[in-house]
Amino acid sequence: MENKKIKRDKKKVWIGSHVTTLGGVSNAPLNASKIEAKAFGMFLKNQRRWEAKPYTMEEIESFKENLKSKGYIPEQVLPHDGYMINLGNSDEEKLEKSIIAFIDEINRADSLGLVYLNTHPGSHLNELSEDECLKLISNSINRAIRETKNVKIVLENTAGQGTNLGYKFEQLGKIIEGIEEKNRIGVCIDTCHTLASGYELKDEIGYENTMEEFEKHIGFKYLCGVHLNDSKFDTGSKKDRHDSIGKGVLGLDFFKRFMNDTRFDNIPIILETIDDTIWDEEIKYLYSLID
Repeated sequence: MENKKIKRDKKKVWIGSHVTTLGGVSNAPLNASKIEAKAFGMFLKNQRRWEAKPYTMEEIESFKENLKSKGYIPEQVLPHDGYMINLGNSDEEKLEKSIIAFIDEINRADSLGLVYLNTHPGSHLNELSEDECLKLISNSINRAIRETKNVKIVLENTAGQGTNLGYKFEQLGKIIEGIEEKNRIGVCIDTCHTLASGYELKDEIGYENTMEEFEKHIGFKYLCGVHLNDSKFDTGSKKDRHDSIGKGVLGLDFFKRFMNDTRFDNIPIILETIDDTIWDEEIKYLYSLID
């Protein structure tokens, strides 16, 4: 997919960060607004626990009111599910536990009026072949979609650490092929993960080749979000180590190229960089790169 070299409209560029929900999810829009974020990510519950208390109606209404009062729309929010979920686990009991937790996360997003749920695809744990695991992930997502409504499942590409799948665009494409309701599935590109998994982004040729591979195996029509992170390690490292903007190996030319790429308009672009005390500075700096 060729990127049209046209001036990017800053109003269509939604940059923010992953914000804390300490004290309740209703605080997330408030925390995002404090750093002048135009989008934000958040966890819907403790990301390292299986279960959590249901939201109260008061908390749900407070979230919606804060979202609206701070000028956000649901499409500018990219919530993330818990880290313990593995939709590719071959152990039936553990897979069932993951699917139930995943369905709960989808329902939480829906109750808040949100439209996305970001997730890592799953891991084969050396118990299945990659193809078998990819099919299992598709089947798990299909079940979750059948038992929920409204929310689009957004698959995040991974860095290729351990037995995690989704580090190749082809793998994400195969999962999408197996999804019955294509309007309920999407993809999030993590720039650190993309580089770590072996796709070049640091120079213009590598950047465009990577985007062509994404279009070939997935398609920009499925793109619903970005995790915009610098990387501590270089291309193909298979190491998921985020860094602050301009302090890693990606280089400032990459960020200028990205910030002037209209293929990323009107989707949440979320910083997960390592120093939350400078997120506001990073957001302002990134906007300054738009020609």
